[in-house]
Amino acid sequence: MNDFEDYILNNPIECESFHPYFEKALNEMILAGGKRFRPELLFIIVKTFKPEILEKSFPIAYAIEIMHTYSLIHDDLPVMDNADLRRGHQTLHKKYNEVTALLVGDALNTHAFNFIANADLNDSIKIELVQELSSNAGINGMVIGQALDCHFEGEKLSQKELEFIHNNKTGKMIAGALKMGAIICELDEHMQNNLFE
Repeated sequence: MNDFEDYILNNPIECESFHPYFEKALNEMILAGGKRFRPELLFIIVKTFKPEILEKSFPIAYAIEIMHTYSLIHDDLPVMDNADLRRGHQTLHKKYNEVTALLVGDALNTHAFNFIANADLNDSIKIELVQELSSNAGINGMVIGQALDCHFEGEKLSQKELEFIHNNKTGKMIAGALKMGAIICELDEHMQNNLFE
């Protein structure tokens, strides 16, 4: 993982403007660390099946990590969890303001796909990766899970409903990291789906 941390440090997210701190804010929560759990899952698959292309998988792992980071930044906003700290650091809306936190999250969400688009991989593989990440992070994954979690907060739900929320809010991004590793390695569809399930 040290090589991946070096990759993150050497590839900061850049934003050319005269804004006094937006570029710093873009990178702050990423550089604050975290377990890098989802990237590690992707690396396990790549190391197992195609270790020779491990470095080519770094931009994809980074895309997953910044997508996850955007979701945490938005989760921390007053309209959701109203958190003061994240990973031992002040949350962005506390350090700066809500507008900055909201826009940093928006920027990270879209920039994740830029990392995939510019990865040194076959175009057909990159298209599959975009489809997978957008599905798991989007309206049929993390977003609907969060929407349900917020809407039904404090209410009693059935086990099936709770499983649906957690599978979408958290599970699909975790399983998706494994599947994206399988896509990079060009494993067959059956293997990809087994890893996702």
